[in-house]
Amino acid sequence: MAKLLIIDDEPNLLYSLQSGLVSEELEVLTATHGKQGLALIQEHQPDVLILDVRLKDQSGLELFDQIRQIDSRLPVIIITAFATTETAIEATKRGAFEYLLKPFDLFQLRELISRAVELRRIQKIPTVFARPEGDELVEPIVGQSPIMHEVYKAIGRVASEDVPVLILGESGTGKELVARAIFHHSKRKDKLFLAMNCAAIPDTLLESELFGHERGAYTGADRQRIGKFEQANGGTLFLDEIGDMSPTTQAKVLRLLQDQQFERIGGQQVIQTDVRIIAATNQSLDQMVSAGKFRQDLLYRLNGYTIHLPPLRDRKSDIPLLVDHFIRMANTKMEKQVHSVSPQALQLLENYTWPGNVRELQNAIRYGVIQTIGEVLTPECLPLTVRGTFQAPVENPNLDQFDLIQFVRGLLASGTPDIYRRVLHEVDRVVLAQILEFTKDNQVHASQLLGISRTTLRNKLLQNATPIE
Repeated sequence: MAKLLIIDDEPNLLYSLQSGLVSEELEVLTATHGKQGLALIQEHQPDVLILDVRLKDQSGLELFDQIRQIDSRLPVIIITAFATTETAIEATKRGAFEYLLKPFDLFQLRELISRAVELRRIQKIPTVFARPEGDELVEPIVGQSPIMHEVYKAIGRVASEDVPVLILGESGTGKELVARAIFHHSKRKDKLFLAMNCAAIPDTLLESELFGHERGAYTGADRQRIGKFEQANGGTLFLDEIGDMSPTTQAKVLRLLQDQQFERIGGQQVIQTDVRIIAATNQSLDQMVSAGKFRQDLLYRLNGYTIHLPPLRDRKSDIPLLVDHFIRMANTKMEKQVHSVSPQALQLLENYTWPGNVRELQNAIRYGVIQTIGEVLTPECLPLTVRGTFQAPVENPNLDQFDLIQFVRGLLASGTPDIYRRVLHEVDRVVLAQILEFTKDNQVHASQLLGISRTTLRNKLLQNATPIE
């Protein structure tokens, strides 16, 4: 018979779980505080543990560390009624078997216990992580939707493992924020973290930025330059938009991942380094490999562990939390006193498709806070695109709904200056949103349809991500 131990300081919950889980195959033991739980673990050697994060005598995560010293193979299911990003990451990073939010489904819990018992039976040792000191994220990752909890658990699983990580997600989903969270919870957190946007630097300069160059290596190289791989020795290098690397640079990065060695441009000396690579892209690297635009062997090396970041449209339940967070950020930066969002404004924010994802939402809230006169953000304060003035239907788009004459007349009536730039700004926002939605955020295809270069498209996207003040 398998043994289950539950440590929770809520007597009613203990009673419900014990009566609901006990069976001929499962003996259920209970403890109301950490000290009692440790004693029961030593005495009964349970096969599975259910542990509450908040106990009266100590933190459940601290108790988790003590339990690991007694029995590192014990599968632990963490439960809590107080969901936070840090708790999910920390629990998973410590090697928790699962992380559940109260109230949870009893059938789901039985399934988890059954899997944990099987895990115990075959003596498979779960990953155990040491708790780092000072475990506050540099910036918070906001969201409590189920899909984001999967992201938090993925961060916890891979953070302390010294392997490359590939972060996949659309533009504006927060890939660098996830990279920073991985770094902050890693063994290298006391070393340097450097970020490099491969799409923002011309190919002719990217290789020099990454690997450095010797004096005289090429015209204009008047002195030796130390590249990012050398600067980040012992630390972590985040390579954003990895799909934009040239084939030559891809080959050099592959060698570095294989051997942790490279030469500066124009140099003969082999430089040994120790850098963890976290890469990110909004492109399909598999399709790029098929098209011969990305090295398959480099993809295999980068893909030590993959984290998929969901678009905002797939986690709309997080929008109220994100709105509150961005309002507080804008209040601090602009010394404003916006304290709430009207129900009508929140409904508009939740109904909008957010092609620019979280970054676009942040810009919209910043715009709204600037426009707000009082303490409540209302629909009139939001950008026109969010309010739907220029939104075309997803099916059978009809851009005739964009009444240009009426828009110009409104600007004239309000005495707004710089009308031409504002009109172009709003037209670009509508056109770019529709094109990117049609191409599923494929910027190469979008630039071809628009008849402009990809660089011009990127510049327009950057310009339109910032509201005109």
